[in-house]
Amino acid sequence: MKMTFRWFGEKSDTIALKHIKQIPGMTGLMGFLDYKAAGEVWEKDEIAEYIGKVHAARLECEVIESVNIHEDIKMGSGKRDEYIENYKTTIRNLAECGVKVIVYNFMPVFDWLRTDLAREIPEDGSNSLYFDEAELEGMGPLDIVRKTTEESGGFSLPGWEPERLAELETTLEKYKSVSAKDLLVNFKYFLDAVIPVCEECGVKMACHPDDPAWPIFGLPRIAHSMEGFEKIIVLHDSKSHALCLCTGSLASNVNNDVVSIVRRFGEMGRVACMHIRNVKHLGHRKFRESSHLSTDGDLDMYEVVKAVFETCPDVYIRPDHGRMIWEETGRPGYGLYDRALGAAYLNGLWEAMVKEQHNETKL
Repeated sequence: MKMTFRWFGEKSDTIALKHIKQIPGMTGLMGFLDYKAAGEVWEKDEIAEYIGKVHAARLECEVIESVNIHEDIKMGSGKRDEYIENYKTTIRNLAECGVKVIVYNFMPVFDWLRTDLAREIPEDGSNSLYFDEAELEGMGPLDIVRKTTEESGGFSLPGWEPERLAELETTLEKYKSVSAKDLLVNFKYFLDAVIPVCEECGVKMACHPDDPAWPIFGLPRIAHSMEGFEKIIVLHDSKSHALCLCTGSLASNVNNDVVSIVRRFGEMGRVACMHIRNVKHLGHRKFRESSHLSTDGDLDMYEVVKAVFETCPDVYIRPDHGRMIWEETGRPGYGLYDRALGAAYLNGLWEAMVKEQHNETKL
């Protein structure tokens, strides 16, 4: 396991690289160029500049996140072939800069959705990302976009890029003719084009789950369950076609057995990286993001980490999201303190696994 941290770059992140380096057991970053629009080529010089700063802080950067897929590719229309060629170029540029895993998703329009970006947790006065489907009643997609933008604190939010949202109404109208089956067909078209490039470059594509883990606003969604990922994995037979299992996204749906999902695809060798966080269910399709501690949420984090340890121990992981605690302000979900606590907790669980295995071997 390699413990990593998400960093948005020195112009977009309130957290300094030296502070990330000070987190015990932190080896590197899952990097991100937050100013790149879907469909654009990530140029080698800008990738090298970002990664160079990471290396100067004595951290690795072998995983890059949010290399977003243009909606034309997902819909199978417009300039999809042009955007796929751009994506191939980006893969090659990232590989030349030492990147080994690219995290992406195939969610139409919304990469993730919450109804409150800073809901107070009564038990301790901290706040965290929160979702209640009942609060969406009477709200349309444009309403939730305005609300999310207002609550962002002026920070960029991955998956909510202004360029995409500016054409939201037009895009939503186009998706009315796209079914889940169509989306799966278009996904295969994309994979068949880019995975051979990944194999040439030694890069893995890691698909992130839908968040939350069910369809929203009538949009097709295909990556939020064991069954969904089974269908996705068989689209292209290659170890370069892998998954980024996000425990919080998957656990948003109480019907998902997250530990079994990790074990299933870990045993297949198709988990390239993981985002690990906990959620607390408060009712039907109503949850908040909690601390990583098992007792604070509804996921047994010991069993999650054990599944990783036993089936895919070499993956990159990062503590995903976190509460805002100790009066910290910053990008919702991406404060320093609670994610640092999460990393320490996960490292502690990992150390326990190592020592348990050692003791069993001695016996």
